[in-house]
Amino acid sequence: MPIGLNELLTLLDLETIEVNIFRGTNLEIPRQRVFGGQVAAQALIAAGRTVESGRVHSLHAYFLLPGDPRSPILYEVDRIRDGRSFTTRRVVAIQHGEVIFNLACSFHTDEVGLVHQQPMPKVKGPEELKSLASVLAEHPETAMTSFLCADGLDIRYVSALPWEQRKGLVERQQLWLRTSDRVSDDPLLHAAFATLVSDLTLVDTILNSHGYSPWDEAFIGASLDHCMWFHRPFRADEWLFYDQQSPTAFGARGLAFGTLYSQSGELVASVAQEGLIRIRSAT
Repeated sequence: MPIGLNELLTLLDLETIEVNIFRGTNLEIPRQRVFGGQVAAQALIAAGRTVESGRVHSLHAYFLLPGDPRSPILYEVDRIRDGRSFTTRRVVAIQHGEVIFNLACSFHTDEVGLVHQQPMPKVKGPEELKSLASVLAEHPETAMTSFLCADGLDIRYVSALPWEQRKGLVERQQLWLRTSDRVSDDPLLHAAFATLVSDLTLVDTILNSHGYSPWDEAFIGASLDHCMWFHRPFRADEWLFYDQQSPTAFGARGLAFGTLYSQSGELVASVAQEGLIRIRSAT
């Protein structure tokens, strides 16, 4: 198994400290704060460890304080409700005695019901596109972006790369992604991987509409909240198409939506996130 993927699996394998209390490590990357997708994925794993049946169908999270990448994170799970069909959990992430993140999530035992979905956009398949890792090798000036895709994730952009966007409304940011090798069949693990990667590019979608790249020093950005709805079973080690758009930005906040499809065209998850974007000249 690739070294990078092993590191991500270790990241999602939380240590049990006590009943309802878990500890997670951080990605060893040169960042000033912990990657938000990591915290959300770890919190989901912590919640899922306390659930006996059903799969996660939704999560709603708030990023409260920047995480310290030099210190482990404690996750405390509150067992809100165990019902016949639905199970609800609340998780707080703690560092240095302060809550840095909270999550509410719900698990559901699948039932028979109505079925419909929005069709997947027609785009190039992943086999027709270059991997982000190979593109970054050609652009060493953007090598800092490879902290997750060196050999742990395979990411392939359908739309223009973030640093190639031009000023003007960009309707869509689109990419394919998957883990770089097979992982276990645990549905919770696949949901956690999707949670982790869903936070990688959503704020970029807001920035691209204004000609900024994610690494532009002209702004200060951070995720404020993150919501996901898991509609159908899927595997994170098989290709997922991530279609993203930003309907609005105002008052130093921007909103972005995303949809995740399987390669066969099934809509498997939906994502929403609000990001804080402060232009340095205005601060």
